[in-house]
Amino acid sequence: MKQFRRLGLLSFLIVLIACGAGKIPHRIMADYDKQPPRLIAVLKIANASDPRAAEMLRTKLIEGLFFKGYPRIPDKVIDALEAQLVADGSVPSAQQIGEKLRVDAVLSVNLREAVPGKGFFYAATSVAADFELRSARTGEVLWSAKHGIVERSFRIIPKRVELRSAQLYEPAIQELVDRALETLPDAAGD
Repeated sequence: MKQFRRLGLLSFLIVLIACGAGKIPHRIMADYDKQPPRLIAVLKIANASDPRAAEMLRTKLIEGLFFKGYPRIPDKVIDALEAQLVADGSVPSAQQIGEKLRVDAVLSVNLREAVPGKGFFYAATSVAADFELRSARTGEVLWSAKHGIVERSFRIIPKRVELRSAQLYEPAIQELVDRALETLPDAAGD
């Protein structure tokens, strides 16, 4: 009977540690809830060595924000404005983008890592990014988060390892977006 209690206590502690270890480092402005943003422009993903990963990440971010109650702003509109501002010879600020697009905030993402890796019997796909939401009015950081994940799979046949590595890429990016957006408050209701 003592063994079952010890096993139960040990299982409880493992679950408690695992749940506590999954916290994502993030920061929310102290008075975020007083004037939460309604419209968020998602900029092109920075430092993307893999254009496919950048496009997938941005699309999933726009969808994730939509499901949190933020209206969609077409990425083509944002890209055209960003290209126009860059052509004028400057790096566009959150205020410039906000003024032109009439949005409340600008979300920029730095894709630190997007590697669909593989070994002989092992596939490990890793994705990591930094997220920063800036006020389009003041330029101050409203919310920021850093997160990275690794999806792993073991296979015996090398061709299946390669296939599994490619299959893990999209779910890894989706999990990265989901976990990061968990820390962003939902859009305020009308």
